[in-house]
Amino acid sequence: MPGVFSDALAWAVILTLGVGALAANRHRRIARTAIIAGWVGFAIFWLQLVPHFAFIHKSYIEGILSVAAVPASLYTGWLYYQGRDRLVVLSRAVAAMGLLYLPFETIPTIAMFGLSVPAPRGMLMETVAAQTRMLVNMVGYDPAMIVGDQGYLNTFEFYDGDHRLTVSVVLACTGLGSISIFGGLIAAVEAPFYRKLRALAVVVPIIYALNLLRTTFITIAFGKQYMHWFVEEILLLFGSSDPYMVSFFISDRIISQFLAVIVLIGLTYLAVRELPELLVIIEDVLYLLTGDEYDLERALGLNRGMWTHATRYLFVERRASFAIIVDELRRCICQRA
Repeated sequence: MPGVFSDALAWAVILTLGVGALAANRHRRIARTAIIAGWVGFAIFWLQLVPHFAFIHKSYIEGILSVAAVPASLYTGWLYYQGRDRLVVLSRAVAAMGLLYLPFETIPTIAMFGLSVPAPRGMLMETVAAQTRMLVNMVGYDPAMIVGDQGYLNTFEFYDGDHRLTVSVVLACTGLGSISIFGGLIAAVEAPFYRKLRALAVVVPIIYALNLLRTTFITIAFGKQYMHWFVEEILLLFGSSDPYMVSFFISDRIISQFLAVIVLIGLTYLAVRELPELLVIIEDVLYLLTGDEYDLERALGLNRGMWTHATRYLFVERRASFAIIVDELRRCICQRA
């Protein structure tokens, strides 16, 4: 369950995987021990979150994914133990994702010497809530904005007759999770820095903008009870007895989460077009799921080698001349042809 133990476990897992990834090229024994331990810890982390997602958060998609993550994490550690060393890149990606996400999840408000530094999560939630309010107002609705249960100005207040309805923008509603996923993937691969920035410039604004549309849609749909459909069936499906929650379940747990999966697949394709080096991680994930090897470079018509061979000299070793780069590109193009 989310809390002090969950936060501490998450930091321990991320730091362990990070140490393993950093030591991979210099201290192989330390790296192997740390990475395997990290994936075992990752399995435990997801296992203790299953009740929260399935029974408290009432999200079937997140509940199923958290259940699946347990054997997947253990299997990843086992494959790395068996010698699939390329999984160090996936391990590095998970560590980077955690380093991007956990400060917002775990760092509280800090007050000392008369000064107060707001919690990162609070600042992010209030920012997204304010921008959501702007969009809600633009389409003709004007709910009151109040301080929510967490003490932040992130909650919208509606009334359906005399019944008060509130919907809050929490950390999961900020797009931070998806941004952290892509940020971690992009940070983990070996590629020129400027192309990593270009990939981030493609996916991050799209994620943030679409997330604002999502929060706006859910706020209006729930606040105005526009999706009060199949009441008994939806309440039974989500184990609830509150008929006012039906619009929320349909708009958020069904429609938004289903569309989010489709959007993430599309964004992955866009990111790969900008940064083909990401294919090594995607191929490893597919191998974990199916047990088969894939050549996505050929399937998608990309040429990882054209970039990696030609830029390694210029941007890493810094010893190539323009003629060497041209020759390397020509060689890669000819091989592809």
